[in-house]
Amino acid sequence: MGTPDERAEPERVAVTPAAAELLRTLTSKHGPLMFHQSGGCCDGSSPMCYGRGEFRTGGSDVLLGELEIDGVAEPVPFWMSAAQFAHWSHTHLTVDVVEGRGSGFSLEAPEGVRFLIRSRLVGG
Repeated sequence: MGTPDERAEPERVAVTPAAAELLRTLTSKHGPLMFHQSGGCCDGSSPMCYGRGEFRTGGSDVLLGELEIDGVAEPVPFWMSAAQFAHWSHTHLTVDVVEGRGSGFSLEAPEGVRFLIRSRLVGG
């Protein structure tokens, strides 16, 4: 049992069952994956899914969490630009998937679907 000073970091990001299923499919095709959400214009405000290591993160990015997906051997890290995180710091994000093709280099684009974020405020 932990002491009162040991506080668990709240979960900041999760996935819907539909997104988990798509991540299993994409992992089988592309290997280990990662997400990055930059907060730019157009599709930059949508989470982009890449092969692990195909998008370079750095000091201007925040690791929100590592998504544990049943049937996927390695967790899927979810990164967000620090500037975007400043606006979303009091929200819980859920990665979902909807029909319709986004643009950009996100791996789900050829599948005729796109990832999107659903958010809700959390106590702080």
